[in-house]
Formats: sequence, structure tokens, C-alpha cells
Amino acid sequence: MSAIFFKKEKILILGTGIDIIEVERVENQISKSDGFRESIFTKREIKYCESKKNKAQHYAARFAAKEAFFKAIGTGWRDGLAFIEIEIKNNELGKPEIILHGKTKKFSEKQLIKNIHVSLSHIKNFVTAIITLEK
Repeated sequence: MSAIFFKKEKILILGTGIDIIEVERVENQISKSDGFRESIFTKREIKYCESKKNKAQHYAARFAAKEAFFKAIGTGWRDGLAFIEIEIKNNELGKPEIILHGKTKKFSEKQLIKNIHVSLSHIKNFVTAIITLEK
């Protein structure tokens, strides 16, 4: 854990996570009717992605952010934590934010996570996400 000081405040970085994924890989999964989309993405995420011209790119960005979150907390995807409990939404300025639900939210509260920073980037074939957790 690192400490950074700003304006006499101590900010502790609990973890960082990064993920990169091929858009085509996610596009193949969401095009199947096996429930992948509904098991990974919230209804709000699905509505958002479906409204976009290149919806696969937006699904991929959210998937990468969820993967990066699991890397940042250091546990991976286990112990009842679920992709669908991590929701990526854009604020009024378009900045991505994370909303946690269920066991994943409770786990984060136990870890005393105060802020979750999200950065998403995509080009035609690839998407990357970086997550930083503050304690």
C-alpha cells in the first residue's frame, strides 16, 4: 500500500488493476443467446451499450473494468463476488464510475475502500481499463 499526501490529507492506495481485451472476443460472447450478457452486465449497462453505435466496444470496456476491479482488490473473481455486482455508469460529464452491489459492495466496505477511480480507453479492436482503489 502506498501513501500520497495532498493538502495534509493522507490517501492510501489499496490497489490498482488493469485489463485489456479484444472487442471481438466480447462481441462473440454477447452475440450468443446463452445469457452471457445478462449474467455479466446490469440492466442499466445493457441499456447504455445497446444505445451505442459500436455496442461491442462499450460492453468490452465495461467487462475490462470489472476484470480490472477484481485485480485491484487482489482476490480475483471468487467467494461470491460477481461481475454483475460491479456496475459501470457514466456521470453527467461522461466520466465512468463504479457502483457496487451485493456481496461485492459488502466486501469493499469491509476493506474500507473510500474511492474507486476508473479509466476506460478504446480503439477499434482493443479496450483497456484501469482501476485505482483508495482506502
